[in-house]
Amino acid sequence: MNGVIGDLLPLALGVAISPIPIIAAVLMLFSPRAAGTSSGFLVGWIAGIVVVTAIFTALSGSLESAGEPSAAASWTKIVLGVLLLLVGVRNWRGRGGEHATPKWMTAIDSFTPVKSLGLGFLLSAVNPKNLLMGAAAGVAIGSAGLSLGDEIIAIVIFTGIAASTVAIPVIAYLFAADKMRGPLDRRKAWLQENNATVMAVLILVIGVVLIGKGVGGL
Repeated sequence: MNGVIGDLLPLALGVAISPIPIIAAVLMLFSPRAAGTSSGFLVGWIAGIVVVTAIFTALSGSLESAGEPSAAASWTKIVLGVLLLLVGVRNWRGRGGEHATPKWMTAIDSFTPVKSLGLGFLLSAVNPKNLLMGAAAGVAIGSAGLSLGDEIIAIVIFTGIAASTVAIPVIAYLFAADKMRGPLDRRKAWLQENNATVMAVLILVIGVVLIGKGVGGL
């Protein structure tokens, strides 16, 4: 179990420092329906992480044989690692450039809680980088030969860490809105300026680690 948690930590961190959902949550906290939209977004964000991780845990569990990672599970890790390397290279090449603001960001003031929930789910379950991270986490859990209870605990730990950077500001804002405005604004500005480089390096490292673990399991 400890080994699985160790494998999950960098993957959870990769999801946690994703700039787009954090910026989206901050923008919702400054919208007219701050409490409803930000809470809906958080629920959708968590649900997407859980669904992706659980699906790949179940799929990779069918590949597990006699308590040892099967060749199929190892090759899956290698493929996911290569895909993450490609995403990391793309992020690195795009760092420092000008990026157009997504249209949905400019429309956040008109979002309802339901629409915010859907957006949170899409950003965590469909966004390619987060999908790959969740898939890798599911493979790590499902191929480790854990009991169902331990798999659930691992998914909860992964989800808790991965969702923390969205959950903390949303929850804190609900209890101390006035005090949180300044820090949230500064956090958003820092992410917009520096996150592309940080994400690129982290994704490249995780990709290399996944490939190494996949090769080691063959």
